[in-house]
Amino acid sequence: VQLQASGGGLVQTGGSLRLSCAASGGTFRTYTIAWFRQAPGKEREFVSASRRGGSSTHYADSAKGRFTISRDNAKNMVYLQLNSLKPEDTAVYYCASSSTVILSALRLEGAYAYWGQGTEVTVSS
Repeated sequence: VQLQASGGGLVQTGGSLRLSCAASGGTFRTYTIAWFRQAPGKEREFVSASRRGGSSTHYADSAKGRFTISRDNAKNMVYLQLNSLKPEDTAVYYCASSSTVILSALRLEGAYAYWGQGTEVTVSS
């Protein structure tokens, strides 16, 4: 499975961005797709996930109420809508996929076998 993230950019505090993750190879609907982010000098952290088939969505506490994950299985695309952005959201955002990740491991980067190259989001104050 190949993943390509896009849609990052520079935005002011309170602004919005929509990140996209395009997948190729594999059977897309059978994959759980997650977004992680890594801020400068920090470890990569879980942001959100859409379980295989779109059966459920999950968010980090920092993302709840501001970010929305969605997927289009017909287009092999997953989107992450970022609203009410804050400077602390500045990071490189990565999409990742797994066909085997279980619910209890959803937030662990080690559970994902395939990763996109990342797209940078910068939120200015």
